[in-house]
Amino acid sequence: MAVTLPIYMDNHATTPVDPRVLEAMLPYFTGKFGNAASRNHSFGWSAEEAVENARQQVASLINATSKEIIFTSGATESDNLMIKGIAEMFREKGNHIITQAIEHKAVLDTCKNLEKHGFEVTYLPVQRDGRVSLEDLKAAIKPTTILITIMYANNEIGVINPIAEIGKIAKERGIFLAVDGVQAVGKIPVDVQKDNIDVLAISAHKIYGPKGVGALYVRRRNPRVQLSAIIDGGGHERGMRSGTLNVPGIVGLGKACEIAQKGMPEESVKMLGLRERLRKGLEAKLDEVFINGSMEHRLPNNLNMSFAYVEGESLLMGINDIAVSSGSACTSATLEPSYVLKALGVGEDLAHTSIRFGLGRFNTQEEVDYVIDKMVQVVTKLRELSPLYEMAKEGIDISKMKWQTA
Repeated sequence: MAVTLPIYMDNHATTPVDPRVLEAMLPYFTGKFGNAASRNHSFGWSAEEAVENARQQVASLINATSKEIIFTSGATESDNLMIKGIAEMFREKGNHIITQAIEHKAVLDTCKNLEKHGFEVTYLPVQRDGRVSLEDLKAAIKPTTILITIMYANNEIGVINPIAEIGKIAKERGIFLAVDGVQAVGKIPVDVQKDNIDVLAISAHKIYGPKGVGALYVRRRNPRVQLSAIIDGGGHERGMRSGTLNVPGIVGLGKACEIAQKGMPEESVKMLGLRERLRKGLEAKLDEVFINGSMEHRLPNNLNMSFAYVEGESLLMGINDIAVSSGSACTSATLEPSYVLKALGVGEDLAHTSIRFGLGRFNTQEEVDYVIDKMVQVVTKLRELSPLYEMAKEGIDISKMKWQTA
C-alpha cells in the first residue's frame, strides 16, 4: 500500500473525527437543530433525547450512570470545574490540595490560581519512570487535605499512574480524587467504581470526536460529590455548568465513546503492535536512543523517545512530512525543554531531542515503516555533522570535558 504524505502521528494532541461520528452528528446541525432545554416542542424534545442518549454512551464507557455525566466545552473546562468546584464547595473542611509535577497545564495552572486564593498545593515529584510514588502521596496528606488530583495517563510520555491504589488511599482518608482522564479514556479500560474516582475529565477530540466538547463525571453516591459552579446562567447540567448545550458535539462525543467501548480490545492490540514495530525498528537501526518513562505502565499508542547528539529543531525540520510533537500540544510553541521530561530527570540536551509519537486508529504498518526509515535517515545525517557524536563514538566522556570560554 502506498503511503500518503504527510503522515499524522500526533494523536495525543488531537485525533481526526471518525466518519461514523460525523455521520451521527450531521442531522443535529440542520433538521434536528433544537435547543435541548426547549421542552415545549418536538425540536427541543428531539435534541434532549439525543443528549440523554449520549450521556448514557459516555457513562457506559467508564462504568458510571447517565446522571453522573455533565457536558462541558472540553477537558480544560472539565479540569477547572472539578478542581475549583470541589475546592470552593468544601473550603470549610480544608484548603490543602495534592497534585503532581507532570500534570497537564489545565490542572497545574488551575492549582496555581487557587494558591492565590488561600489554598495550599503540594506538587508531588515523580519517579524516574514517570509515575507518582504512593509513599510520597501518603506522606503529603494532612488533616486539611480535601482533594487529590492525579492524571490517569500522561499526555507526553503516556505513562499510566496507579489510579486504583491512589483511589483506595483517598477513600480511606475521606479525600476526594479528581482525575484528568483525557488520554486514558477510550484507550484503556477506565472504571470509576473500581478506581474510586470521584470526578473524571473527558475530552471528545482525543477519541475521534469533535473539538470543543467534553464531559465531567461527578460521583452521585458513596460519597455524593457537589461542585460549586464556575459558569453561572440558566442552571443547565444540574446547576453545575450553565450554557446552551452543544447538541451536535455532544452527539459526537457519545458516538465516539460507543465506538471506543466496542473496539477497545482489538484497537489496543493494533496500537501496541504498531508502537512496538516503531520502537524496535528505531532501536535496531540507531544507537544512543532513549525511551522516556515506564514501558510497563504505558498507553499502547505512545512512544516518547530521545535521540542523543542531534539538535532538536533540526530533527523536527528534517521530518517535516511526519506530524509528531516535541512536547504537549499546549506547550509545543515554546523552545523550553519539556517540564515533564525535566521532572523525570532527563537532561536538558536529551529533553530537547525528544519526540512524542502518538499512534492512532487510522495509522498503518506502511506508515510506521516509512517513519522508521525517515527517522533513521535524518538522525544519521545530523549525527554525521555532530563532533560530539564522533567524540562519544571514540570513547571520550563528554560529561567530564572542560569547555573553554572566550
